[in-house]
Amino acid sequence: MAVQTADAGIFGRITRTSSAPALATRRRTRRRLGPGRAIPFGAALGPALLVGAWVIGSASGALDPETLPAPWTVAQTAGDLIADGRLQSNLLTSLQRAGISLVLGVVIGVVLALIAGLSRLGEALVDGPIQIKRSIPTLALIPLFIVWFGIGEQMKLIVITTSVLIPIYINTHAQLRSVDARYVELAETVGLSRAAFIRKIALPGSLPGFFTGLRLAVTISWLALVVVEQVNATSGIGYLMTQARTYGQIDVIVVGLVIYGLLGLLGDLAVRTVERKTLSWRQTLGD
Repeated sequence: MAVQTADAGIFGRITRTSSAPALATRRRTRRRLGPGRAIPFGAALGPALLVGAWVIGSASGALDPETLPAPWTVAQTAGDLIADGRLQSNLLTSLQRAGISLVLGVVIGVVLALIAGLSRLGEALVDGPIQIKRSIPTLALIPLFIVWFGIGEQMKLIVITTSVLIPIYINTHAQLRSVDARYVELAETVGLSRAAFIRKIALPGSLPGFFTGLRLAVTISWLALVVVEQVNATSGIGYLMTQARTYGQIDVIVVGLVIYGLLGLLGDLAVRTVERKTLSWRQTLGD
């Protein structure tokens, strides 16, 4: 028995000694397999390369200015639009439409996700119509919405809102359903009310999915805005681009596209920044 105990102790020391370098090696390997350190201003690198290729293509003559104007031409056109005030007024209108619709879509999407995620009856009533709407393109609904709500501002807000709430609902609902059941049992054990359970467990547990949906929603809000602002609109960046298309002003169209792209990129960066701060407790591959 003593021999067996001694052998077990020796074997344990050998195992611990031999496993220490292996553990360190695994840790170093894991770090090498990760994405590496963050690159300063890495988010601007890709867009900068695109602009650089645009500049080189325009300067070398590879890009036909009648098809895609040079960056300096577009910059000059943007300056002219700013000088006469058209760009600021139309941009403000677009921001208002997108902002109001985004807030409405986020609120409605989260509420529907909670209803469907915390109730079997709610899921039976809500999830089916949401999946049907997800499979129908926004462009296909616009004629029907025009008949129902007219061609005014209300129709535009409804189209963007219904487009935005889909990714919010889908991702928040999926994350909510993946919350560990042990947290639910703990909440029942300590006697949490339904409101306290939603506030302390359901909402915090669904935050990763919510932020994923929010990133998609920000992009979709601008995509839907482009569509609705070309339907009998009298203001907005989409209206400005439609007018430019009528008169063959390609440089104005490109100015509008650049603005939409910048707004989408900045919106995504803002959501990712808030996500990192809110979910700072997580240790993920991107950290």
